[in-house]
Amino acid sequence: MSTVTIRDVARHAAVSVASASRALNNHASVTPATRQRVLEAARELDYVPHLGARSLSRGRSNTIGVVLPDLFGEFFSEIIRGIDRAAHRRGLQLLLSNMHGSAEETELAIRAMRGRVDGLLVMSPQVDAEFLGRNLPKGLPAIVMNAAASDGTHPTIAIDNLAGAREAVAHLVAQGCTRIAHLTGPRGNADADARRAGFRAAVLDLLGPDAGVEIEGDFSEASGIDAARRILGERPRIDGVFAANDMMAVACMATLAENGVRAPDDVAIIGFDGVPIAQYVTPALSTMTLNLAELGERALDKLVAISEADAIEATTEMLKPELVVRASSRRRRDA
Repeated sequence: MSTVTIRDVARHAAVSVASASRALNNHASVTPATRQRVLEAARELDYVPHLGARSLSRGRSNTIGVVLPDLFGEFFSEIIRGIDRAAHRRGLQLLLSNMHGSAEETELAIRAMRGRVDGLLVMSPQVDAEFLGRNLPKGLPAIVMNAAASDGTHPTIAIDNLAGAREAVAHLVAQGCTRIAHLTGPRGNADADARRAGFRAAVLDLLGPDAGVEIEGDFSEASGIDAARRILGERPRIDGVFAANDMMAVACMATLAENGVRAPDDVAIIGFDGVPIAQYVTPALSTMTLNLAELGERALDKLVAISEADAIEATTEMLKPELVVRASSRRRRDA
């Protein structure tokens, strides 16, 4: 037996879906006659309302699903902190799931959320628009964060990784760097791919085709250590490093220092993301920073907003990273 939806109720009561929703939510703008007709239709069809949109619009304590590539590390903990802050303010609970960077596990995580949550926040840099369109539940409010591409149906909040990477390279060039290494993130990850593309474009424009070196990484500290070992053996010498995230940058910088290569005098180093630890290492790490907690908070607020709207626009909000110059790359007074 198929599930009765609010559209079925609206059709049976001969009203619009919006009117049926307002009637079921006891909205003051609905006439008593319309409300009665809708309630009778709901009883006749044995309609059980999904508590999601109703709970969000009324501000009652219910559950929001959050699906992230990982739940560990400062990047994700800061995003979760922001989501939790906004959810707590609204009396909402969170149900977290880790997709472990796998499209298959993403599908399983989203499927497990169905019927248990009132809305979804999905960060999916590993999957494409077709995957999202196929797997995100129809009719359930959802916000997509940092997808490889929008599915054209769900609102998206994304980071302008391309512009951020270009600005990071421009900063290193302004500090006098002439041969720059890029510690990449994993291939197939939308964030990493865009940061790689921005690096390539900036190096080509500012220094020429032979001034950039790409060192494959995976966002982990271990890959930052491995990159440092490669940099130590590079000839001609690398004098600038742009890491695709802060954790690789920190690990690379520490490993270089252990081998007598100091930032910023021997090599200027900049990361990406702006995790809190970046400002406390020695030397403090320059970075393309995002307010990750604010990103999470804005995503939750946007989810609540679309749950209250009669129509949902699949808009994309692009967040531009901000250059924060600290000691790891500052060679000139005007930096």
